[in-house]
Amino acid sequence: MSVPAFIDITEEDQASELRAYIKAKGAEISEENSEGGLHVDLAQIIEACDVCLKDDDKEVESVMNSIVSLLLILEAEKQETLIESLCEKLVKSREGERPSLRMQLLSNLFHGMDETAPVRYTVYCSLIKVATTCNAIAFIPTDLDQVRKWITDWNLNTEKKHTLLRLVYEALVECKKSEAAAKVMVELLGSYTEDNASQARVDAHRCIVRALKDPNTFLLDHLLALKPVRFLEGELLHDLLTIFVSAKLAAYVKFYQSNKDFIDSLGLNHEQNMAKMRLLTFMGMAVEFKEISFDTMQQELQLEEDQVEAFVIDAVRTKMVYCKIDQTQRKVIVSHSTHRTFGKQQWQQLYDSLSSWKGNLATVKTSLQTLSPSA
Repeated sequence: MSVPAFIDITEEDQASELRAYIKAKGAEISEENSEGGLHVDLAQIIEACDVCLKDDDKEVESVMNSIVSLLLILEAEKQETLIESLCEKLVKSREGERPSLRMQLLSNLFHGMDETAPVRYTVYCSLIKVATTCNAIAFIPTDLDQVRKWITDWNLNTEKKHTLLRLVYEALVECKKSEAAAKVMVELLGSYTEDNASQARVDAHRCIVRALKDPNTFLLDHLLALKPVRFLEGELLHDLLTIFVSAKLAAYVKFYQSNKDFIDSLGLNHEQNMAKMRLLTFMGMAVEFKEISFDTMQQELQLEEDQVEAFVIDAVRTKMVYCKIDQTQRKVIVSHSTHRTFGKQQWQQLYDSLSSWKGNLATVKTSLQTLSPSA
């Protein structure tokens, strides 16, 4: 992609024009080009370009596009430091002001570069940072498949890969995109190995707390398989996660009574935890029993008699359980419930169901062939 510049002149003349323009705006810079070559000129121009960021948006974009057009013709080894310097200017300059303009300038740079250029990593990270400050992450590509492709294209090392995923995660959380953020965090934690899992302690802690806090996240068993989360085994947070994965409400209540200060320190709300654990407990009951009496629900879910029906209605709204209320016989009739965990037992049940269907279809086919030999 080409980036528009001032006019069609030589690179040296273009650098000279930029120097004169920036100097006229009050910057301390010589109008004469450096003897060190274009990359030295650009280093000095970028260092002094702050003064033009106060101008009209179109004028600023024109100046910056001229700088970018010169950057893109440099050899790759000379680009990186200069691009990092320009990105730092655009991220920090008048931070919080004119974010749309700064995003546009960074976007022009990002899309003007070769798709596999490693330094695009720096520009993308800068884009994410600016977008986060103005709740504009929706305008930045954050699709996990695309991010994975870039990580490969840019040949990022482990540290940069983790930095990028962490930055995308934090941006999505800040912009209230909890589902997308959770997927990115799982990707981040899944990228650690046995050798470096201990380094992911903060990320694992943040992932678990965010998942527990999210009112729309109910299936958590996949987190237990992540190496950084397994590294936390034996700690209170891991115990709490295990309760939310497979235990009943009573287990959470017992845990809370013994660790109230710990729950509070995590920033978790006890009443919200109770609500989520009630639903999770009900999901487990609905998998095991197709009919559940009101009395059983009151006991297992710690509900008053007049709270049962409202609870069932709220549970159905989550689409984790499908059921109906039989008020006459004071029971709930379950048609389907999502499994809280999906392990070997659930795979076996699925295999048995598919095998049964296969057998039934074979029987139907045989019956049809008996009635009509040509079928």
